[in-house]
Amino acid sequence: MTNPPSLLNSEQLAAVRHAEGPLVVFAGAGSGKTRVITQRVAHLIEVEGVPAYRILAVTFTNKAAREMRERLEKLVPGQASSLWVGTFHAVCARLLRAHAEACGVKRDFVIYDDSDQKAMLTRVVRDLKLDDRRYPPKLVAWRINTAKQEGVAAEAFEPVDDFERVVHQIYTVYEQRMAASSALDFGDLIFRLVYAMRKDPALRRELQARYDHVLVDEFQDVNHVQFALVEGLCEVHRNLCVVGDDDQSIYRWRGADRRNILDFRRHFPDAKIVKLEQNYRSTQRILRVAHAVVSRNLEREPKQLWTENEEGTPVTVIACEDDRDEANTVVSAMRMLIEAGYSRNDLALLYRVHAQSRVFEEALRQANLPYRVVGGLRFYDRAEVKDLLAYLRVIHNPDDDVSLLRIINTPARGIGKTTVERVLTAAAREGWSVFAALNRAQADAEHSAGTKKKLAGFVQLIEGLRQSNAQGASPAELARTTLHETGYMEALRTEDTPEADSRIENIAEVLGSMDEFETELAEPTLSAFLERVTLETDQARTESDESVTLMTVHAAKGLEFPVVMVAGLEEETFPHRGFEQEDDPEELEEERRLAYVAFTRARERLFLSYAQVRRLYGELKFRRRSRFIEEMPAGEVHWVGLRRSAAPQSQSSFHSHDARDARDADDVRHDSYRAHTSARSASVAARSGERYVDRSVQNDALSDGIQLGMRVRHSKFGVGQVTAFTGGMPPRVTVSFADGARQIVSTYLTPA
Repeated sequence: MTNPPSLLNSEQLAAVRHAEGPLVVFAGAGSGKTRVITQRVAHLIEVEGVPAYRILAVTFTNKAAREMRERLEKLVPGQASSLWVGTFHAVCARLLRAHAEACGVKRDFVIYDDSDQKAMLTRVVRDLKLDDRRYPPKLVAWRINTAKQEGVAAEAFEPVDDFERVVHQIYTVYEQRMAASSALDFGDLIFRLVYAMRKDPALRRELQARYDHVLVDEFQDVNHVQFALVEGLCEVHRNLCVVGDDDQSIYRWRGADRRNILDFRRHFPDAKIVKLEQNYRSTQRILRVAHAVVSRNLEREPKQLWTENEEGTPVTVIACEDDRDEANTVVSAMRMLIEAGYSRNDLALLYRVHAQSRVFEEALRQANLPYRVVGGLRFYDRAEVKDLLAYLRVIHNPDDDVSLLRIINTPARGIGKTTVERVLTAAAREGWSVFAALNRAQADAEHSAGTKKKLAGFVQLIEGLRQSNAQGASPAELARTTLHETGYMEALRTEDTPEADSRIENIAEVLGSMDEFETELAEPTLSAFLERVTLETDQARTESDESVTLMTVHAAKGLEFPVVMVAGLEEETFPHRGFEQEDDPEELEEERRLAYVAFTRARERLFLSYAQVRRLYGELKFRRRSRFIEEMPAGEVHWVGLRRSAAPQSQSSFHSHDARDARDADDVRHDSYRAHTSARSASVAARSGERYVDRSVQNDALSDGIQLGMRVRHSKFGVGQVTAFTGGMPPRVTVSFADGARQIVSTYLTPA
């Protein structure tokens, strides 16, 4: 083994050398959990003699899976390729194809991403003649995905109100359409396998006999159906090793249930427990501050990180007048740190929601500091890339209705909306796929001779490309032929705009990735390429060689930086919503865990900032410091404030004072700030001839269409009436439901 056991601490070594039976490893932030997982796999192979192909290691992201495989290739050269290492979705997709008949799917199924699923549901809602404002596809998709996460099939779905009775109808038709298209959504990949294992004892036994050991990383993030999968696979040999940290469970809104790791011993009473509490990342002060916040959670596994690293400098808390003041002060601090020897790559700014980034981006541009925003549009979500992939998916599977409808008139070939509607009506009436309806369009009297010619030309185009695929054209060759035969590239060249040039470059990038793909596999197929692309979650980006990183706290999970700055430490910003623990303890505890994740991304320096006044959705909101700041030990915090200056990026604007001054400033600045902003607002209104409206942040309340007095629907609480707006990011509204009034985030509501 490349890394000898002597490099592991005693707890890590205990986890690595555990031979058989269930094992749960509580791995705190920065405690070396990836090293433990990979070393354990290497130990099983080299010491315990377990064949590599009988070991399954599962994680949540392609990035984590690649990192795990790369480490294992160094630890056990020549054997890593035999290991089953991948994400839940990738592993299940592979098993579904291998056992397609037993799982009730076709071996060449395509995988629909979120936008494909929404497009299919849009069509179903329309065909059922339902109002898409009452049953928005995005909300319906969330409810269906939740059902699949809970292991509930359409036929077992039990509606609890009128809204869910309609969702049940949509769910049923949606599943029929997906089957007709030979398509699975992301939720299906795991759910279908678990469902088949429950229904087919022979399949269950076969899959249970496939592996001798199963290891799961980030176990605090698994949902119900993922837990059912690993529990089912390990039912016989019970060699299940799970690694995670309940204090870093921050995806409850996505279905993750940290009780799966907290209650692991209830399912496996004889499980060995190992706690990794030695942190190798952060200073002692950072760990004490982080622990002071997360330790207030009531439902957690007792543990406290410690480190042999240095004491470190105190955590810096920056008190600011408003959000612009905050941005300028934080950027000023960044400049000072760079002058002190840190590189721009060493600096990360974290915030609770994406909307907070705008003022920081403006300040960074003004200061001429390069930056990158993590979480922008993913490469494979760009329109031209999705167009090419849609063509390839239709070539692979012409019954893929969603992909076909995307490209039937792209580029424009004279097939209009009315024609498409008639084709869809025929497909729905006869139970055909759209492509089958196109094939039969020649016999449809509703279409004119010109329309029939255009539809026949499109069918012939697709059939010709399918023939090229059948004759053995490589994926890259097929893509280039498609771009030529469809006239797609020629249309972009004819457009001759900077935007078109950028789209051409993106298509060239796809073709390059396909060329690389073909060098990696002995028999590269179109099916394999499409599966890889669909399961890929990393975003492609361009950035300067050195740049400050901006991202949400959720996006920062798993990363680390020498310097971390966390902005917006105010009530209703972070924690994100205004509530008391007795009102919504689950939400508050998740916010604490999120703060813990944010703070423990820092290795050397941690800065926290808050604004006394924040502009939100067209109005000024006075804010209180976050309770998380109040909970920090006084001796670990250094308070900093901003003296107003004409040059906010200069060092002179960045000065400190004691904690009492900072706390007093919160109480005395409100009146002066109110007067200052009122005068400024009046001046702007006089010049513009209209009432002052701050447009610095998108007005989500207006874009959501939620108004006072409106009747709205919530997926859990039913129908109610909006009685008040209470602010927040995004805005919260008070809704009177049958069982009482509740404060609800506006984005979770739809007009009733």
